[in-house]
Amino acid sequence: MDSQNFKQAMRHCAGAVALVTVGREQGRRTGLTVTAVCSLSDDPPSLLVCVNRNASAHPRIKQERSFVVNFLTDEHMALALTFSGQKGVDGDDRFGFGRWAAGLTGAPVLEDALVSFECELRQEFETKTHSVFIGDVRDVNFRCDAHPLVYLRSAFHNVRTMHEPVLLGDLKARKMIWSGFS
Repeated sequence: MDSQNFKQAMRHCAGAVALVTVGREQGRRTGLTVTAVCSLSDDPPSLLVCVNRNASAHPRIKQERSFVVNFLTDEHMALALTFSGQKGVDGDDRFGFGRWAAGLTGAPVLEDALVSFECELRQEFETKTHSVFIGDVRDVNFRCDAHPLVYLRSAFHNVRTMHEPVLLGDLKARKMIWSGFS
């Protein structure tokens, strides 16, 4: 499989944008922008996060054994770019942007994130370029009044322009959608 073809194909798969943050002490905090996050289980509540082994946050997560996954709103595009390294800001200096507080684990929590999951590292698997971190969720904060930031086709997008959701129990909507497939 050609890796460039794989990357191009993955760009067509939308992903929620999050900041993975780590560091209990000011001056030693760091983080990165990710889309490779998903829920693993609700028993115990846990997340799976993929982090490049070259990222500054990688050794800190292993060392501190805790991290926060802060899912961003569509108002956080500049913050997503800052934590992706595209603005030339590194390490603790990235926390000069946004409103941050120390969470239950001591790791930085973005106060106005869409959702913040504070995690303790339970397990790690290494691949060639990334580690898969499994974190047990210790605390969660969320907002119902914001819209998620999505990454698709090499760009950030908001979901405000999407159509109204179709609920699984909405029989009329299902008939309308599936009528074109008869």
